[in-house]
Amino acid sequence: MQTELADFMVGTQDGDDAQAIIGKCVHCGFCTATCPTYQLLGDELDGPRGRIYLIKQMVEGQPVTRETQLHLDRCLTCRNCETTCPSGVQYSRLLDIGRRIVETKVERPMKERVLRYSLAHFVPERRLFSAAMELGRLARPFLSANLQAKMPVGQVPRPTPIGHHARKMLFLEGCVQPAISPNINVATRRVLDALGIELIAPASAGCCGAIRLHLSNLDSGLDDIRRNIDAWWPYVEQGVDAIVMNASGCGATVKEYGHLLRDDPVYAEKANRIVALTKDLAELLPGYVDKLRPLIASPERRHVTFHPPCTLQHGQQIKGAVEGLLRSLDIDVRVPSDAHLCCGSAGTYSISQPALASQLRNNKVAALEATEPELIVSANIGCISHLAAASKTPVRHWIELVDDMLSRAHWVE
Repeated sequence: MQTELADFMVGTQDGDDAQAIIGKCVHCGFCTATCPTYQLLGDELDGPRGRIYLIKQMVEGQPVTRETQLHLDRCLTCRNCETTCPSGVQYSRLLDIGRRIVETKVERPMKERVLRYSLAHFVPERRLFSAAMELGRLARPFLSANLQAKMPVGQVPRPTPIGHHARKMLFLEGCVQPAISPNINVATRRVLDALGIELIAPASAGCCGAIRLHLSNLDSGLDDIRRNIDAWWPYVEQGVDAIVMNASGCGATVKEYGHLLRDDPVYAEKANRIVALTKDLAELLPGYVDKLRPLIASPERRHVTFHPPCTLQHGQQIKGAVEGLLRSLDIDVRVPSDAHLCCGSAGTYSISQPALASQLRNNKVAALEATEPELIVSANIGCISHLAAASKTPVRHWIELVDDMLSRAHWVE
C-alpha cells in the first residue's frame, strides 16, 4: 500500500517508519479474524486493517477526529494481529505513531485527560502505588464491589532467600507487582536461589516504561528506560548472565529498548546490550529442568490451566515454554480454547475501557473454567489481577506454583 506523507511527517523518523510499515500491509484481512475488538464490535475500524487505514489517512495529512481517536483507543495492543499477519506488518509500532499524532491534534474530554494524567504519573511510581494499595485495603469494606475487585487482599509474605551465589542475574521487580502480589517476586527469588542463582534488583530501577509509553507519553517513557539502563549498566559491565523478567508485559517492553533508543547517541548501544541479556522466566528455567526436578517434593499430580498473556505469546513470541516446563515437572497443564485471545487487561486498558475489558475477561474466564482446573496460572500481573476479579478458581503466577512444589527440606518456614 503506497503512502504519500504530509509535509509534517516528511523527513521524520515516525514518518519513515509509518511509510515502511504501511507499505507491507496488503489488506488481506487475516488480522480481523484474530482481533478481539473486531470480534466484539464487528466494526472494520475497530480491527487492525481499519486502524491501519485511519493511520494512513493521518500521516497523509487528512483530518483527524475524535472518532479516529476512539478507534485507536479501543485497540488492546495485544499484537495478536502481528502473529497472524503473513506480511510481517509491525502493527504495534505503527499504532504508537498514530496515537502520538492523535494526541497532538485532538483534545480529549477533561475526564479522560485527568484519568490518563493520573495513570501516567501515579501507577509507575512504586512507592505511591504501594501506599495507595495499603490505604485501599484498609478501606476495602466500604468500597463498591467494582473497586473491591480491583483491590485484592494483601498477601502474607513468604520468606525471602538471603543467600549469595557466584552466578548472578539482574531482576526487574516492577512497579505494580510488588504492591498487588509481592509473593510473585519472592517466589522467583526462591526458585532461582534453589538453583544457585542470586538475583540483584538495583533500587534505582523502576517501571519498565510501558505505562507511560502506552499512554503516548513518549519522553517520560524514554526517561524510565534510560533510568533502568543506568541502574543496570554497572552490573552489565561486571558480567551478569541475564536480566530476568517475571512479568511478561515488562519483558516485552524491555525487549523494545533497542528500537526505542535506536537514535540516542548515548544509549543506543547500551540498549541493544540490555535487549540481548533480557530473558523471561519461561526462556530461562527450561534450561534448569534437570536440576529443578529433584527439588520438587509434591507427590500429587496438579491439574492447572495456563492463560498465556498476549505480551508473552504475541509480544515476545514465546509459545509453549511455560506449558512445557510445567509438564516436565509432572503437572497436568491445559490451555483454553481461546488461548490466543486477550483477556482484556492490556496494561491500563481495563481502566480506560472498562466495558470492553469486562466483556473480554468474562469470555476468557468462561473458557478457562470450562477446563475444570484446580488452579489458573499466568505470567503477567495485569492478567492475573484482572482474571482473579471474576474467576471462582484461584489465579496465580506459574512461578508461585513451582515455588509451592519445592522440597520442604529446602525451605523451612
